[in-house]
Amino acid sequence: QVQLVESGGGLVQPGGSLRLSCVASGMTFDYYDFGWFRQVPGKGREGVYSISSIGETDKGNFVKGRFTISRDSATNTVYLQLNSLKPEDTAVYYCAAALRGTLTLPLYYREYEHWGQGTQVTVSS
Repeated sequence: QVQLVESGGGLVQPGGSLRLSCVASGMTFDYYDFGWFRQVPGKGREGVYSISSIGETDKGNFVKGRFTISRDSATNTVYLQLNSLKPEDTAVYYCAAALRGTLTLPLYYREYEHWGQGTQVTVSS
């Protein structure tokens, strides 16, 4: 079965950087689009960045050039590089996957069928 495993979260000071990884298994990696989402307690899941099977990307308005997404077919991994982090970026970050061609709104969490367990990112001094 499809499995997504995130890693790379942690505690970082404001202005710092983290690189999140999402390793996918149980799938043909190039057949899937991926998204990164984040969630804080009491709020809905927010779309951060998405990348299609052919490398097209979408990002949330709040990203403003601070984050980048990439994918590596050789290692079945999707990355989310987080730079210039702010306290308001604190959240659990989730990786999600959907079969290519099925997404109409790449940053809408309900469109994704497979999810990882999440990795905590805390930005604090």
